Amino acid sequence: MQAIIMAGGMGSRLRPLTNSLPKPLVKIIDKPVMEYVIENLVEGGIKDIAVTVGYKADMIMDYFGDGGQWGAKLSYFVEDVPLGTAGGVKNVKDHIIDDFVVMSADGLCNIDIKEFCNFHHSHTSKVSMAVRYMQDARGFGLVKADEEGVVKAFSEKPKFVVSGYINMGIYAFDKNIMDVIPDGKSDFSYDIFPKLLGDIRVFKPDCFWSDIGTLPEYYLTNHFVSTHPERFRVSLL
Repeated sequence: MQAIIMAGGMGSRLRPLTNSLPKPLVKIIDKPVMEYVIENLVEGGIKDIAVTVGYKADMIMDYFGDGGQWGAKLSYFVEDVPLGTAGGVKNVKDHIIDDFVVMSADGLCNIDIKEFCNFHHSHTSKVSMAVRYMQDARGFGLVKADEEGVVKAFSEKPKFVVSGYINMGIYAFDKNIMDVIPDGKSDFSYDIFPKLLGDIRVFKPDCFWSDIGTLPEYYLTNHFVSTHPERFRVSLL
């Protein structure tokens, strides 16, 4: 398996923290959030990692370099203009030779990568999507699946309070998914996944997840990690 880390966003909702830093470099306790993502992938056996970058790309590339410090091999793909979630993945097509995992560089999650990959390979679906249950799914993509876990419908960012399983933005893809994604700008939630209903299967991990999308969520995430450091390879000494 390979991996793609999406690190091109501006993190506008985290300003002023992201005025001088790209969101992937914003620290959770003692290290940038993207560092946690890389460590988790490497621990799960994935070392060949492509990184899509845009906003303040040089800062990300300067910090992580070739990834050797973390036991990874990083390759960077710069987006001069934003390509969207699916377009950013398609931009990496020449690098992908195997099934692959996609994760966001600006969210904190300790998902078991090996378990996720094993789940993906145990089914024939083109896409495996990590989901989690939320009492209030506003602002997220609501996922509706049947009893076998096959996705049948999406409701993108409901405006009213509704509970259900939401898309965590963590995927495992068959390498041939590149044939489904057009060149140029496109988004998984709006442009690609609606065409793949019946070929997406949900995975429900037992893990912590936060998109640290807002300042309150960012500080709550720091508090959680500070009280559960053993879950995130953090030393408080």
